[in-house]
Amino acid sequence: MLSAVELYEALASAPDDRARARVIADAFEQLEERYPHLPDLATQQHLGETELRLQREIEQIRADLTVRIEQVRGQLQTEIEHMRGQLQTEIERMRGQLQTEIERSRNTLLAWLIPLMFAQVGAIAALVKLL
Repeated sequence: MLSAVELYEALASAPDDRARARVIADAFEQLEERYPHLPDLATQQHLGETELRLQREIEQIRADLTVRIEQVRGQLQTEIEHMRGQLQTEIERMRGQLQTEIERSRNTLLAWLIPLMFAQVGAIAALVKLL
């Protein structure tokens, strides 16, 4: 590639406008060959626009996530309340079963205990008579 000084000298020594135009065209061609990615370079304006676009997208995603989180939170609260109701119903059912079982056990104990007490009283009375 021509340096800036060489380009200047080539332009200054060119005999006519056509030759100068050819020197400039050659310089652009060499520049494009040396830096083929030059058209793809981002400028500060491009970066600024991209940054603003990304910020808008981030804010939109944040808003969408906030709405979705609130929806999920509401669904979870509903499910928790439903489960709490089911558990409360199950606890009440089990409490009723437990009370029924306790009553049954108490009645069974009394059914055995009362005859045994009478038998014990009779045995003690028989022992007292024997003595």
